[in-house]
Amino acid sequence: MTLETMPLGKALNAGLRRAMEDDPKVLLMGEDIGKLGGVFRITEHLQRDFGEQRVLDTPLAESGLVGTAIGLAMAGFRPVVEIQFDGFVFPAFDQITTQLAKLTNRHEGALSLPIVIRIPYGGHIGAVEHHQESPEAYFTHTPGLRVVSPSTANDAYWMIQEAIASNDPVIFLEPKSRYWPKGEVELDASAVPLHSSRVVRTGSDVTLVGHGAMVTTLLQAAALAEAEGTSCEVIDVRSLSPVDYEPILGSIRKTGRMVYAQEAPGHTSLGSEIAATVMERAFYALEAPVLRVSGYDTPFPAAKLEGAYLPDADRILEAVDRSLAY
Repeated sequence: MTLETMPLGKALNAGLRRAMEDDPKVLLMGEDIGKLGGVFRITEHLQRDFGEQRVLDTPLAESGLVGTAIGLAMAGFRPVVEIQFDGFVFPAFDQITTQLAKLTNRHEGALSLPIVIRIPYGGHIGAVEHHQESPEAYFTHTPGLRVVSPSTANDAYWMIQEAIASNDPVIFLEPKSRYWPKGEVELDASAVPLHSSRVVRTGSDVTLVGHGAMVTTLLQAAALAEAEGTSCEVIDVRSLSPVDYEPILGSIRKTGRMVYAQEAPGHTSLGSEIAATVMERAFYALEAPVLRVSGYDTPFPAAKLEGAYLPDADRILEAVDRSLAY
């Protein structure tokens, strides 16, 4: 097994490179992704190595960018679109939800749209308005889209390749605060299936579930809880649509308790859906209600206030204590 330690951002770059080497139909498109290598340098050197015909710098027009990708996919290409920041995806929202998500169904399965839309999302970087949002619920609510989010460098490397190989459109949410921390990447291992949850820490008292950057916060909370005598199991959802429920349900049958944590607002969110499904499918295993910890139901605040807005280990531990108190 070949292991290499690298940041999540570099792992994405390596995964994109490998996908482009394996399939000449893979194209990258986005604002400033060529010579600059993208705002976060995820596509650094790829235009140099693959040329301007395969790594395209596009105008600042997200709707046109996604619309062009749809046309390219119809012509047999596999476009990978970069949205520069999460808040900039909304000009392309009509193209994504009205066209991209529905065209395969409209053609009764005769048309495939193998398009990946990469979206850096979430907080923890002190950015300005429109640069720190968690829009995942819009896309998980939309039939016809697959939605995934890696939390580790290894997952980033493999999941981007699997997303590109998918014949369905994939919304690929990249937790921007995790771009820089390093992790081990298994460069020649077998990929974990794209749409699968994973237990990242075992425990026996409470199940902690989340996705993206929140997985790191859950692990921090679990370590603090262990010091106080509480054993927490942590599950990384990884695939937001479809959700792989079996690891979650299996854990709850062991612990009897669950806390879901997310950066997005709690109202009608991914956490709401998973909590409802767990209540339906594992009701008799639960010793306490499923609890949720989330961002507040307000617009994402100014950078100086993000620490009060985003869930931290203390808020998660408070939910753990409430769950154990039932």
